[in-house]
Amino acid sequence: MKIHQTYGFKLKGDYQKRVAGIHSIGRECRADEVYRWDGLERNEHGRIVFQYTLDGQGAIELHGQTHTLHKGQAFLVQLPSEHCYYLPDNSSHWEFIYITLYGQEALHFFHQLTESHGHLLHLETTARPIKHIFHILERIETTGIEHAYEISGYAYTFLMECMQYFEHDRKKVDKLPLAIAKTITYIEERYHEDLALADLVEVSGLSKYHFTRLFHKTVNDTPIKFLTKIRINHSLELLKNKQLTIEEVAEKVGYTNANYFSKVFKSLLDVTPSEYRNSKSFMPVNHIFID
Repeated sequence: MKIHQTYGFKLKGDYQKRVAGIHSIGRECRADEVYRWDGLERNEHGRIVFQYTLDGQGAIELHGQTHTLHKGQAFLVQLPSEHCYYLPDNSSHWEFIYITLYGQEALHFFHQLTESHGHLLHLETTARPIKHIFHILERIETTGIEHAYEISGYAYTFLMECMQYFEHDRKKVDKLPLAIAKTITYIEERYHEDLALADLVEVSGLSKYHFTRLFHKTVNDTPIKFLTKIRINHSLELLKNKQLTIEEVAEKVGYTNANYFSKVFKSLLDVTPSEYRNSKSFMPVNHIFID
């Protein structure tokens, strides 16, 4: 498998330096080749690099220690600095996405995040920052980037998505009882599968009665309603792609029956998926809060 989808930007606009801009972004798969970047030999001064492993295995040397990078692991480094990341000899391939940023807010974010969480990070593939990178790549591929304001907006949004994930979402999960935190992570990673209450109970390791009672007490929702909200919110983004049928959207968020998906969607949002997709009377959103 050869993946090489990379983009660089050199756009005018001093506000990008004041706030944030994207220097480059891409998705790659490196295999059986020399792939090595030394952070002291690069001339991209004032840049920060976020690189996230999708598959395979990579490696990074930081402060004299070598760290293996597996699926779900990322690193955040500044250029130039003492680090080196590469495809190790014992790895058949390394598939990853990356984004390189610059600007005062980007540097401020880098120092704030690394001081609190370090240079090595772990994120689920469904985490908001990862989804945002894929969204930018899809936008570049389909409609392109029209001006510097747009790319600066994407850069700043990525920073805010990271801050929300590490400073709010992760901390919120960490405060939950372990059984409930495990179940929520399971739901967020497998919402597209055919999940039933019995599956969630099994993941929690609790009895059905104790699990449902504890889940409702800590999350203020039943497990199935929480799963439903996750699915419906993911469907909002998919519905923007009019090449997907309602049946395909339903399947991608875990519903084997499109009619049932439409029924659930309407019960929560008061419109059918088709009406939501085609309506011009309101603005489509990526996420909606449902009580």
